[in-house]
Amino acid sequence: MENLKLKVTGMSCAHCEKNVTNAMEDLGVTVIKVSADEGLVELEHDPAKVAADAIKAEIAEIGYDVA
Repeated sequence: MENLKLKVTGMSCAHCEKNVTNAMEDLGVTVIKVSADEGLVELEHDPAKVAADAIKAEIAEIGYDVA
């Protein structure tokens, strides 16, 4: 398992946090912490199942900017 911490902009509320959480769950990521206030997404993923680039792309796909 690998930890990933991403700076994500464009999230402003609990609904945004839930959108990101749902998208990560759809990718098979199970350990997720999303904070709109801090603009952070922290997660643990198996790189053999889902690559970090795929995670970043999915967050961008749902409308947020990933640094």
